[in-house]
Amino acid sequence: MDRTQRIAGMIDQLRGLGTRLHGRDYLLTWLWNDAEIRALVQTASILEELYKNNVSTRVFDSGLAVSNFRDKSTRTRFSFASAADVLGLMPTDLDEGKTQISHGETVRETANMISFLTEAIGIRDDLFIHEGHAYMKQVAEAVDDGFQRGVLPQRPVVVNLQCDKDHPTQSMADLMHLANLYGGLDKLRGKRIAMTWAYSPAYGKPLSVPQGIITLMTRFGMDVALAHPKGYDLLPETLEIAARHARASGGRFTHGHDMDEAFQGADIVYPKSWASFQIMEQRVDLLRKNKKNELDALEKTCLAENATHKDWECDERRMGLTTGGKAHYMHCLPAEISGENFPEGEVARTVFERYRIETYQEAGHKPYVIAAAILLGRFEDPAALLQKVLDRNRPRRGI
Repeated sequence: MDRTQRIAGMIDQLRGLGTRLHGRDYLLTWLWNDAEIRALVQTASILEELYKNNVSTRVFDSGLAVSNFRDKSTRTRFSFASAADVLGLMPTDLDEGKTQISHGETVRETANMISFLTEAIGIRDDLFIHEGHAYMKQVAEAVDDGFQRGVLPQRPVVVNLQCDKDHPTQSMADLMHLANLYGGLDKLRGKRIAMTWAYSPAYGKPLSVPQGIITLMTRFGMDVALAHPKGYDLLPETLEIAARHARASGGRFTHGHDMDEAFQGADIVYPKSWASFQIMEQRVDLLRKNKKNELDALEKTCLAENATHKDWECDERRMGLTTGGKAHYMHCLPAEISGENFPEGEVARTVFERYRIETYQEAGHKPYVIAAAILLGRFEDPAALLQKVLDRNRPRRGI
């Protein structure tokens, strides 16, 4: 089968899912049904295949893709810019400190003012527990209102680039990575993934990555084992969703406080640090009031608390507990690597190096996931559109 036939077959599979996500935002994976999740994976896979085969996927002639990063980012920031460009949009970053937002401009007004020629808005708001997702909903409601009232000629799609509840572009990139490793989404059934806390000497990280993993992987019949020290709980809502998904899919979800137990017989391990729930709640008020000295003191408290659990490391001994001692290691990056970027961290240097290229490949799916979320939200018939892209066969580079 040649390249064109293979990609055409992938497009037929997308068409067969019969999903219509036009006008839908990508905020939380659990707001989408299973067919819609599969449609996003399939669309991202098609875009990736087209790009690798030098086929231009520019489906916009003009338009902006506005990002608003309220927290630091490397992979997601550049993935959003790449996704915008590969679709033909111009990425631009909203710097709140350089706008009237710093003078009290309302969310409703800002959302409309940045959207006149905008096709997509990407937002990272993960520092404010109980508030990040709520802010994204405010933006979505504001552009809805602007479009319905004729202020905006188009309704931009809003994409969650990480909030307090979920990191959907990351978890979907992770899902694509696993599907590629095992030969498809349906081959994930019964695979055991250990989503565990790991020691970090760096800073108190958000809860959204582990929450995204447990709520998404349970949908595909996986055996998801969550483990963390006491006090490092996740949002109760996400635990309930993970349990519900496991029941519906025939998978399994367990929750404990023993890293060894989670690694036992695992096919995949995902050791990742996050801040204690108490620290995350305390941080909100200090951030809102811009109390820098108290924030710095809280961060030191967080790291001191982390340091009481230095034994939570993904090392060679623990990897030996996994299936055949050869479980796939995953991480959203950057990882705290013991003996490399930190004296002690989340993962032993030898373990990380063995799987380093796999983690880079894992991250490499994210631009396509973001591009897929934009495309699905902005076009009524994505399969027909992608077929036209394939038939057009315009080179991405060269003439």
